[in-house]
Amino acid sequence: MFPQRTMLRFATQLRSPAIRRGVQRRFASTENSAFHGAEDNAFNRERQAVKDHAASSSDLWRKLSIYVAGPCLIISAVNAYNLWNEHWEHWAHEPPLEERPEYPFQNIRTRNFFWGDGDKTLFWNDEVNYHKKDE
Repeated sequence: MFPQRTMLRFATQLRSPAIRRGVQRRFASTENSAFHGAEDNAFNRERQAVKDHAASSSDLWRKLSIYVAGPCLIISAVNAYNLWNEHWEHWAHEPPLEERPEYPFQNIRTRNFFWGDGDKTLFWNDEVNYHKKDE
């Protein structure tokens, strides 16, 4: 038998009201099975316990996200801002770039870059990086 015919026969059977009601009932979700006429047995009690645990666990993680993660992010942002300002305050007391010594390990070039003048890296910042060219 061909797979298409089997699927067509199955789809036709699902159209009947009795089967459709059973399928819909099977996949229907209930909020609280104890109050919807479900019998009291070990499976339903365990299912309800899992739902209660999930509710309390999600509440715990929501509170942790709001009351712990939020303030930690704010404190770390303030710390980063203060460190940033201290760094540039220290940088302002350095001598001008042209007067600083250039050490042999700085700006090693085995060949020129293929952009710009060939001497500056892709992330070159004229306020921070410097390179004394031998002329």
